[in-house]
Amino acid sequence: MHTFYGTGTALITPFKKDHSVDYDAFKNLIEFNISSGVDYIVVNGTTAESATTSKEEKAKLLEVALDVNNGRVPVMYGIGGNDTAEVIQRIGSADFKGVDALLSVCPYYNKPSQEGVFQHYKAIAEKCPVPVLAYNVPGRTGINISAKTSIRLSEVKNIFGIKEASGDLVQALEIIKNTPNEFLVISGDDLLAVPTISLGAVGAISVLSNTYPAKFSEMIKAAIQSRFQQATQILARFTEMNPLMYEEGNPVGVKSLLELMGICSSEVRLPLVKASGELIHKIEQAHVKITREYANH
Repeated sequence: MHTFYGTGTALITPFKKDHSVDYDAFKNLIEFNISSGVDYIVVNGTTAESATTSKEEKAKLLEVALDVNNGRVPVMYGIGGNDTAEVIQRIGSADFKGVDALLSVCPYYNKPSQEGVFQHYKAIAEKCPVPVLAYNVPGRTGINISAKTSIRLSEVKNIFGIKEASGDLVQALEIIKNTPNEFLVISGDDLLAVPTISLGAVGAISVLSNTYPAKFSEMIKAAIQSRFQQATQILARFTEMNPLMYEEGNPVGVKSLLELMGICSSEVRLPLVKASGELIHKIEQAHVKITREYANH
């Protein structure tokens, strides 16, 4: 399999004014990211509004992504849920030709035990035709995949790593310290990516890299190569912008920034709504600062 080192962009799904998928804008976004140096792309993750896209739209988005990519970078595809049997059914009906890995979020809402989480991923891994990356994001799911469970998952055939978005660096270190080198820990938090890499993580799956793919990739590459002073200098430029991406929900913020940059509209589907005027103003100000700092370096 491809090794998912470096920067992976968690691609948004662009919508037109009528809220239909804007596949042309999606193509442009993918090309912008790949040509700017991201190491892989993630289709149908949380940032893609996967909760409100149809099965047909998901399949079409993957088809378009594979076509535009044309084998240039690895492709990760998201299928997750809180019904194990249904997730396995969706995996079975998906076309994985050209897909390098599956990203699957921890079951949410029904709050399983750690044993339930383990059995869920084990069942998925046994049925999935490509390697599986577990995804821990307790802020969304209501449940944390503990370090102990992640360590157990590292022993399951066909599970190659975990996207860690718990915000807990001690937990990340515990996983890294107690799993084989081939079990990858990938940061799911843009601002914690550099410190997590310093502990032994191999990169990040990023929201911000939708908009700043070249600079974000440069930051991650510097961190992987232990050039932490340079990585931290780049990271400092994102500290004002990053929280704005989540202030009114993800991908509301990043879509507003993409619209500001002329890449796609900021349309989202209910229950998400477009950014408030106040948030848009703050994003504009932060973007001006980042652009100015780019120009000066």
